[in-house]
Amino acid sequence: MRTLVGSCLFILGMATGIYAQNEQKFNGFFDFSYSQDTGKLMLEVSELDKEFLYVYSLSSGVGSNDLNLDRGQLGNEQVVYFKRAGNKLLLVQPNQKYRAITDNVLERKSVEQAFAKSVLFGFPIVSEKNGVYTIDMTPFLMQDAHGVSARLKSAKQGDYKLDKSRSAVDLERTKAFPNNVEFNAILTFTGAAKGKYIKSVAPNAKAVTVEQHHSFIELPDADFVKREFDPRSGSYPFTYMDYATPVQEQIVKRYITRHRLAKKDPTAAVSEAVEPIVYYLDNGTPEPVRSALLEGGRWWNQAFEAIGYKDAFQFKILPDDADPMDVRYNVVQWVHRSTRGWSYGSSVTDPRTGEIIKGHVSLGSLRIRQDFLIAQALMDKPFAERDDNYQPMLELALARIRQLSAHEIGHTLGFAHNFAASTNNRASVMDYPHPVFGLDNGTIDFSNAYATDIGDWDKVTVAYSYSDFASGDEKSQLNKILDDAYNKGLRYISDSDARPKGGAHVLAHLWDNGKSAAEELDHVLAIRKTAMQHFSKDNIRTNEAYSALEDVFAPLFFFHRYQTEAVAKVIGGLDYNYAVKNGAGFTQELVDVKTQKQALTALLRTLDASELAIPKEKLALFPPRAMGYARSRESIKGKTGVAFDALAAPETAADMSLGLLLHPERTSRLIQQQALDAKQLGLEAVLDALIDASLDKTHKDGYYAQIQQTLNYKVLEHLMRLAADTKAHPQVNAITFAKLKEIRTDLLQQGQDVNGAEMVRRIDAFMKKPESFKALPAPQIPDGSPIGMDCFH
Repeated sequence: MRTLVGSCLFILGMATGIYAQNEQKFNGFFDFSYSQDTGKLMLEVSELDKEFLYVYSLSSGVGSNDLNLDRGQLGNEQVVYFKRAGNKLLLVQPNQKYRAITDNVLERKSVEQAFAKSVLFGFPIVSEKNGVYTIDMTPFLMQDAHGVSARLKSAKQGDYKLDKSRSAVDLERTKAFPNNVEFNAILTFTGAAKGKYIKSVAPNAKAVTVEQHHSFIELPDADFVKREFDPRSGSYPFTYMDYATPVQEQIVKRYITRHRLAKKDPTAAVSEAVEPIVYYLDNGTPEPVRSALLEGGRWWNQAFEAIGYKDAFQFKILPDDADPMDVRYNVVQWVHRSTRGWSYGSSVTDPRTGEIIKGHVSLGSLRIRQDFLIAQALMDKPFAERDDNYQPMLELALARIRQLSAHEIGHTLGFAHNFAASTNNRASVMDYPHPVFGLDNGTIDFSNAYATDIGDWDKVTVAYSYSDFASGDEKSQLNKILDDAYNKGLRYISDSDARPKGGAHVLAHLWDNGKSAAEELDHVLAIRKTAMQHFSKDNIRTNEAYSALEDVFAPLFFFHRYQTEAVAKVIGGLDYNYAVKNGAGFTQELVDVKTQKQALTALLRTLDASELAIPKEKLALFPPRAMGYARSRESIKGKTGVAFDALAAPETAADMSLGLLLHPERTSRLIQQQALDAKQLGLEAVLDALIDASLDKTHKDGYYAQIQQTLNYKVLEHLMRLAADTKAHPQVNAITFAKLKEIRTDLLQQGQDVNGAEMVRRIDAFMKKPESFKALPAPQIPDGSPIGMDCFH
């Protein structure tokens, strides 16, 4: 009987690929085997010195936006090859940054020898038979390639070490295919938890277990044609130095990243693709989010249709048996975290050519809940009659999700942000969209909140990156695409030029709207005021705690924050293009003085107590927090303990505005622009207007007066900070010091009320030792960008 059972087990093992030694074989791009008895994965290497692509990633994450260790997060891709060195195989990463593209072997070798390469791992040769080397891959898989412990340490969460006794190969997600093999490992990191982030997400913060994925991928063939990068194109560049370049030509080579795409019939005006670009949505995404994401992602096909492709871009549900980390699938993943945060689009790209092999989007699942909350705050008594009246708010949130899907997929198609698009009829889904609300006789209109299809600029970027040119000079045809776009009024400005504090571009802002930033801020403030007037207990459901109502109110109170950023950038701002010689478009010019003054007037409204104040009658809606409803990072902060702080909320908002207006780079530009044009807005005029709108402002209403006084202290602190700021031009320091002296003189002349005396005391203390000045921090503003927490990229 014992023999019979043993024979049956052996036969069953042969049928399933599990041999008598309890070993499972995998045949694919690399053949390998896994032994249940030893826990080892043995890899067979049949070709030395043959390059392939290696990618590591996290297949199972930590779940905290602050730690940036998400499920599905890609690591770096790298070209590698196996090289024999004595009794070892070395996994070598050649240097792709420095090359010599030439037929001269010795010239290529001279460059290879000039720059370092990297040996990623050394594998003792276990056996060799007929030119096939067997190595133990297990130690390679049991390393912290993704840098989890370093990430936790840098975030001050604790000093974690990989515990190999609690780590193992994960066979469920370890697979072999003809052009790629996928390895998965369960990794446990142990240590003493020190930070709140890891404690909030790990069931036992002393042992943090994630899964790490490794992919060995066959490199694409040599038929891919690189396309030259143009800074006007909206495409991502990839660069390298080619030392075989003639001296008279540029040694730095710049090309764009893009998927491989070609028409079946290159001569046809409209043709199907040889191989369409197919994306797959995480099959764990729930409805109605699933349908919204699919609909928004499919907008891209409109842009491919515009260049003569039929069904070239497709978006489907990921098959149930597919692994989202499998390089064969372009994937949009629905990622869960404990707090809201950025969504992002990443890619696996061939470092040799810029060809995108795999697009991989991660969408934070809490974004839609924050967008729902914004709608809930701005709608007039949505739950007055019934508690199931959620559909209007859900529709608004889903409209945002459609745009988000298109946006993040756009990154994985090779496209950068275009933050100038919101000034031109929503010309691109690659902008950050603030909802557009109308206002009609005290009623807020939500019908036009978000875009409903691909933008005109998006069609330009697709045309540049993916158009087929059957004949003629490709460069001239690409230039024509970009020149025509500019002549039609389309503008492109990307990330660093759109950031609020250091940025200066008059058109490129995050989460803004409108051709005129100032006019839109006036409109946003009107929306905010209307929504606050309507705000009531009926913005939450029956039997919900009033503490939840306070959380709904928070995004409404700070509703103007992003348009304020846009307005601030106009002051001391510039208008410029990523210009090229002989291309359409000017290089740069100052923003005209009228536009700057209009922006300054609009921004100063955000420092007015009557504008910022929460209506008195609304304060009863915000009692001390209920048990189980503690304030969070999303809440309005204050200085009054358990009581809601009606003075601190305006203080926080004003602190934001002042930090933008009096940024040292902005104030230095004001010095420069008036030096170039005496009629331009200068720093002295800006400071005079600020003082007039704040320190010199009076309110008869006691509530407004105390709010204004709170704001005035912040004005004084920001002026002292600027006066002492060594990052600004010394002229900025000199003018600001002079203004502080004028303020002191005016306060003394006005008489010594208690606040005037305190301001004089603070100015005197500052004047004695300005280098030691430290401003008192305002209550921290709640988490903001991204709205509905992007583009982390």
